[in-house]
Amino acid sequence: MALREADPPGPVVVTLPAALLRLFPGAERRVELRVRSVGEAIAALDARWPGMRDRLCDSTPALRRHLNIFVDGERARLETPLLPGAEMIVMTAVSGG
Repeated sequence: MALREADPPGPVVVTLPAALLRLFPGAERRVELRVRSVGEAIAALDARWPGMRDRLCDSTPALRRHLNIFVDGERARLETPLLPGAEMIVMTAVSGG
């Protein structure tokens, strides 16, 4: 089912990593938002916790290189739509050798 622009956005659940929570006192691990895309979700998170967008996106704007966002188990970009009931997970990349 496609979401039309006129339809009100449905609730989606966003899960944030512990590393990000340490930077934003009072931020919640799981938050419910009414948004239509990953980009809108990031804007909504930034409205609640100013500065969060800068931690998630670079200046182009695109997601930061060492960060992954998954929507319902699939890797996502800022343009990825969020249907009602979707789950968006923000993960910091793990590196090492």
